[in-house]
Amino acid sequence: MPKYYEEKEEDGRACGGVREDLRQCLLESPCVLQENKSPKQCLREGHCKGLQLTFFACKRSMLDTRARFRGRKGY
Repeated sequence: MPKYYEEKEEDGRACGGVREDLRQCLLESPCVLQENKSPKQCLREGHCKGLQLTFFACKRSMLDTRARFRGRKGY
């Protein structure tokens, strides 16, 4: 279960839950903690790929005109 649902304040921005989970995943990854790399470098190396794709799909659905009927992707 994503950490977004566990006692967190509501982020008013679009795709806020996915953004928060992606950020937490990157900050808790061994790439950042053990190798002392920046989260941006770890994201480029492929860490947290599932959340990155979900975040991309959510942002892309904001531009999709069909999203009015289907709703945004993500959570």
